[in-house]
Amino acid sequence: MKGAALKAPQLCVKFHRASELIGRRWTGAIIFVLLETRCRFAVLRDAIPDITDRMLSDRLRELEMEGIVERTVIPESPVRVEYALTQKGRGLAHAIEAISNWADKWIDVDAQARVARSTGRVGAAGAPSRRATLTRSR
Repeated sequence: MKGAALKAPQLCVKFHRASELIGRRWTGAIIFVLLETRCRFAVLRDAIPDITDRMLSDRLRELEMEGIVERTVIPESPVRVEYALTQKGRGLAHAIEAISNWADKWIDVDAQARVARSTGRVGAAGAPSRRATLTRSR
């Protein structure tokens, strides 16, 4: 139509909120690991390259407040704390799987390692920093 003004696309408020929540640094990795099994804090920390205790604690608290993760205190000696996805959190399985499939097809880990080396972001023994990847066990 000649002379008709184009309407700007509208961003869905719910989509924007969800992408901001799930897209925060480390959140996807935490959900990825918890989709496999419930975990104690140290297991989660060890499974996620380069995450600090503080950042893991902050993200778990945020996810718990959003109803995505549940924290269970097991009254043993010593006390044990486990984290697991709630039904709401498990509802992200298809989205995480889609991202994982996309990454398998499109992310070149070797290119990422070359960039890491060229920018000085190299870990021990000349390997890319552990931050580079979270690989899926198959």
